[in-house]
Amino acid sequence: MKLSVIMPVYNEQGTIREIVARVRAVDLPNLDRELVVVDDGSTDGTRALLAEMDGRDGVRVLLQPKNMGKGAALARGFREATGDILIVQDADLEYDPSEFGLVLRPILAGEAEVVYGSRFLGTASGHRVLYFWHSVGNKMLTTLSNIFSGLNLTDMETCYKAMTRGIAAQLDLRSRRFGVEPEITIKVARLGARVYEVPVSYHGRTYEEGKKIHLKDAFLAGLTLLRFAGWLAPKGVRAGAARKG
Repeated sequence: MKLSVIMPVYNEQGTIREIVARVRAVDLPNLDRELVVVDDGSTDGTRALLAEMDGRDGVRVLLQPKNMGKGAALARGFREATGDILIVQDADLEYDPSEFGLVLRPILAGEAEVVYGSRFLGTASGHRVLYFWHSVGNKMLTTLSNIFSGLNLTDMETCYKAMTRGIAAQLDLRSRRFGVEPEITIKVARLGARVYEVPVSYHGRTYEEGKKIHLKDAFLAGLTLLRFAGWLAPKGVRAGAARKG
């Protein structure tokens, strides 16, 4: 069985070497692995560093022609990944790849097709305390997502989303920016996938440290929920048919 780690990257010169090293250092017995890095038009020197890594130790680098947004980068990564299981990893060190095993466990055990790593279920390592209004916005968006999707997630906006290829192949992602998170969630629910949540740690960073999401992204995520609220799974794919992958 093979795992594809999908990593969207935009202007992460200061963290890209370390996050790639952390992903490669994760011990996942019985799983082949590839790291698919999708650079979204970086202009800070990130591309030069990625050029040194491309083709080494399972690292594949895909270059977007211009900055198109996280959603577009994920869509390309999902299309070009070759693994049986896919997991998203941000490049900013806020999420710890050493927890891959925890996130993947329900899929490997045959209990789930999709797993969300929740920052709000509580972990022994805790999390960095930062922006109050970010947490309020996240909870509001997660609640709206639950209303439209029928799920009962605690952290819809989490980076850590893992899924089988059978589910990923049906998502046909259209959102270009951070609206991709609610789009994935709505579509996963409509496909009838078995969804699990597991607790993960979170080491958030400040805007001075390079954080990119802003209030307008929360607003656009809400619009994305409305846009895809009526999305229906392709005929013959819903529930069991989506699980064959």
